[in-house]
Amino acid sequence: MDIYNEWKKYATLDEDIQKELNDIAGDEKAVFERFRCDLTFGTGGLRGIIGAGTNRMNIYTVGRATQGLANSLIKNNRTKKKLSVAIAYDSRNKGELFTKRAASILAANGITVFVYSELAPTPALSFAVRYYGCDAGICVTASHNPAIYNGYKVYGNDGCQIGPAIADSILEEIGNTDIFKDVKTLDYDDAVSKGLIILIGDEVFNAFISEVKKESLFNETVAESEKLNIVYTPLNGAGRRCVTDVLCSNKNYNVSVVKEQEMPDGNFPTCPYPNPENPEALVLALKLCEKTNADLMIATDPDCDRCRIAVKDGKGGYKALSGNQTGILLIDYIAKRKKELGIFPKKPIVVTTIVSTVMADSVAEANGVELRRVLTGFKYIGEQIALLENENREDDYLFGFEESCGYLSGGYVRDKDGVNASMLVAEMALYYKKQGKTLLEVFDELCKKYGYHVEGLLSFSYEGADGAKKMQEIIRKLRIDPPKSFANSAVVKIIDYHKTGLKDGEYNSDTKLPDSDVLEYRTKDGYKVIVRPSGTEPKIKAYLFARGRSEKESEKILDEIKKDVKL
Repeated sequence: MDIYNEWKKYATLDEDIQKELNDIAGDEKAVFERFRCDLTFGTGGLRGIIGAGTNRMNIYTVGRATQGLANSLIKNNRTKKKLSVAIAYDSRNKGELFTKRAASILAANGITVFVYSELAPTPALSFAVRYYGCDAGICVTASHNPAIYNGYKVYGNDGCQIGPAIADSILEEIGNTDIFKDVKTLDYDDAVSKGLIILIGDEVFNAFISEVKKESLFNETVAESEKLNIVYTPLNGAGRRCVTDVLCSNKNYNVSVVKEQEMPDGNFPTCPYPNPENPEALVLALKLCEKTNADLMIATDPDCDRCRIAVKDGKGGYKALSGNQTGILLIDYIAKRKKELGIFPKKPIVVTTIVSTVMADSVAEANGVELRRVLTGFKYIGEQIALLENENREDDYLFGFEESCGYLSGGYVRDKDGVNASMLVAEMALYYKKQGKTLLEVFDELCKKYGYHVEGLLSFSYEGADGAKKMQEIIRKLRIDPPKSFANSAVVKIIDYHKTGLKDGEYNSDTKLPDSDVLEYRTKDGYKVIVRPSGTEPKIKAYLFARGRSEKESEKILDEIKKDVKL
């Protein structure tokens, strides 16, 4: 209550916050939920419900985090060079307000700020960090979360999301910062007029699009006069400008955009949960596919770093492909096309995560490609790109993907890119249409070669004050009393990616990967279950892997595994 009363006195810069504080007066439960803790800052930055309180996304929690970032940058600036930070935001409510707040605070701390003058995809932020040689980046986005959320992702000078060491440094500074008394600020417009804040215009946008297009494997002699009908939805997010620019520049494509979801809108009126992995978010796009006889549907999430597709199912309808299925198709397609174009590297590498499909190993091997697996989070794929670059092997990087619909085929950014993915899947669909095949038919051919692999994801939510404790206790019990079998197949191997006593940056001798709170169970029949706490939401996620002699058999095994996963 003391903190609540302090906010009523000092949190006067946003009328919405004052209104909310007044509305909850006398409601102890509502006050407790908003002020019971500080919004957690981790490797994913901040993410939370928009509103008043220390446990909410607002100009004060954003301001405190930004002052912490500024203090950390200044403290670690050993060369005493002029510091700079790039900022972008998507269509989320309060996104522009939070961006201006962060920029004003950084400028007040003597840090040059480059701010996109309009909403931009997350990969465009990663690009801007590298383009300007910035020391850090901020993307104001809650990715695919519901409309009530916003977030604040922090990037390092390499264009990757920050790792644990940098996050800890920022968190320490945040802890030493009073949310009202210690946050420096300037008037935003004055800072712009003085050149302390520099608006990012079309030059950088166009440079970003140019780099995306360099990754194209399109060849007019292959496509000839073949046409591809595409339906695209940006889900009221930041993808509209970039994705339509890339797709509409190809004369072989007829592109229809879902009107109800075309323009930016942080309320997401037609899809309250704007995640392309959510079937409800695709309803309008699939209706337009039927109306236009589309060959391909493309959906990107609000910050346009994820991309999901749907194709004709051969039965008069459409089937949405999973992130794993699209990833497999792209590995095979990119390798095949680069061989055809004579640009296949001598030692090609594909990078994916430990929770992506097992099928990737077989497809990569058959194409003469090394497959590297990293921890969950595209920053780890970005790290592999940087390692290859440091070894002068950047041309060996072929492709990176996450099972959650994240893809990247070039090193121009260090995060997944829905613009790049949209371009590649369109080219791939046209390439196979010319051969009389749908992407679903091509995937079935790959399954016949490498086995019918199916994957599933179960999410268990633990909201509220006790949620974090419950999650810790569940993971602890899984360690001391692990499951004995899944789908009547005995667990024969357990891999614990978390080893206590390791320092940040050290590698687990068993996994060859950095320490992470992840458990993996493998069975004698080749099934697999991976359990990990989410890094961005109050959830425990269980990733399920099954393989059978047919799709039907694999799905049946997966259903049996699901019944055995009890958290």
